[in-house]
Amino acid sequence: MKAKTVTLGSVCHLVNGKAFKSSDWSTTGVPIIRIQNLNGPDRPFNYWAGSLDNQVQVKKGDLLLAWSGTPGTSFGAHIWRGGQSILNQHIFRCDLDANAITPEWAKFAVNTQLDELIGLAHGGVGLKHVTRRVVEDLEIPLPSLAEQRRIADVLARAEVLRAKRRAALAQLDRLAKSIFLNLFGDPATNPMGWEVNPFGVEIGSVRYGTGSPPTYIEEGVPFIRATNVKEGTISSKDLKRISPQDARRLEKCKVRFGNLIVVRSGVNTGDCAMVPREYDGACAAFDLIVELSPSNAVFYNFLINSAYGKQHLAPLTRRAAQPHLNAAQLQALAFIAPPLPLREEFVCRVAAMEKLKTVYRASLADLDALFATLQYRALRGEL
Repeated sequence: MKAKTVTLGSVCHLVNGKAFKSSDWSTTGVPIIRIQNLNGPDRPFNYWAGSLDNQVQVKKGDLLLAWSGTPGTSFGAHIWRGGQSILNQHIFRCDLDANAITPEWAKFAVNTQLDELIGLAHGGVGLKHVTRRVVEDLEIPLPSLAEQRRIADVLARAEVLRAKRRAALAQLDRLAKSIFLNLFGDPATNPMGWEVNPFGVEIGSVRYGTGSPPTYIEEGVPFIRATNVKEGTISSKDLKRISPQDARRLEKCKVRFGNLIVVRSGVNTGDCAMVPREYDGACAAFDLIVELSPSNAVFYNFLINSAYGKQHLAPLTRRAAQPHLNAAQLQALAFIAPPLPLREEFVCRVAAMEKLKTVYRASLADLDALFATLQYRALRGEL
């Protein structure tokens, strides 16, 4: 049976946090919860060392709702798992009617309707806000307390499995960094005394993608833009496609397996990805296409995407307006050049980890689909 629907405001009183200034912050005292602290437990805190009389206090188990931020990254409800804290602005403490709704159900009911909330947000191109009234008027299903707890338990167990898969993927990423440092040392200090060469010595060629994209179509040849260059590989999210005829016309923009694509303009200037096999023959947009040997491709893809690589590229991409990187600048960059056998060893180890990551990603995709189905059925009273 489908549960009755109520407005969130009928079962919840919203309390907004205080607008702290940077001069209010301290290095000791009670943690100040900002939106960044809701998005990741490892994010650093600022602290309040003053009186608590006029502060919005938070205890473990309270439901918090971020009502401001950038769409897709900040909005949403969270159950606070930390200790006593105080609340910064742009976050509501949701004081729930304990006789009507549980924190776990309220979190689920709100977060399944984030798209609706974000659609009602106002503000500039980046930072957006939803008003108290919008949050209070959000309609949510409200089954019995016993049913809320049962469904929340099912969803929580599914979420635990998803979290384990994400943690495993993150652990493999950390392992790759450890292997790199073990084989080559910190490239910033070069403790092993490797030769340092201009990047141009190591590569075959650098060419440019097209600055005039053709018409996009539903099915066709993949067209890789800067937004698809993510975490060292090509993301399929919002990937565009072009006709085979246009692809032939853009032959000079064609990429092959093992090429690097380096973003040359915009906020993500310097991001780098190695073209995987499934995108062999795709076309690249405005960015730089770098041809290297297979061992060099894996090594330099990792190096450029590392914190060291970002710092190394930063001085080249600073402009008064739009960051920009050209082929000559990229070729002139000086990087460590360890012996080729050592790079090949790194390639073998990375390949073994990528096989594991492929398995974990597929498992996570299945779990994500299962979780979405469970959410859908829960909202319809079918779970």
